Amino acid sequence: VQVVESGGGLVQPGRSLRLSCAASGLPFDDYAIAWFRQAPGKEREGVSCISRSDGSTHYADFVKSRFTMSSDNAKNTVYLQMNNLKAEDTAVYSCAVDFGPCTDYWDQEAYDFDYWGQGTQVTVSS
Repeated sequence: VQVVESGGGLVQPGRSLRLSCAASGLPFDDYAIAWFRQAPGKEREGVSCISRSDGSTHYADFVKSRFTMSSDNAKNTVYLQMNNLKAEDTAVYSCAVDFGPCTDYWDQEAYDFDYWGQGTQVTVSS
């Protein structure tokens, strides 16, 4: 199994970035893919989650209306469109895959996710 993120970088406040997460070799067809992030000195937090089965998406309150998660099931790839980025969005963003759909507490259950990417750095700074 491989989970590979891409698209991070340095961006000015108010600008946008799109992250990608490609998953391959998964042993199951029904899964959830989530983005988590961790800033230096802070706890890891859930950003968004998408269920492959029905395409439903879930977002942390702090990114609603700014971030949009989408998927291309044929490519087993998900995207995180991040708009109006703020300095506090600076973090390492990691993609994770779990069997089954996103649960009601997906953002608190990082330990349930079986496969993780290496992470991609997002830095928002002027």
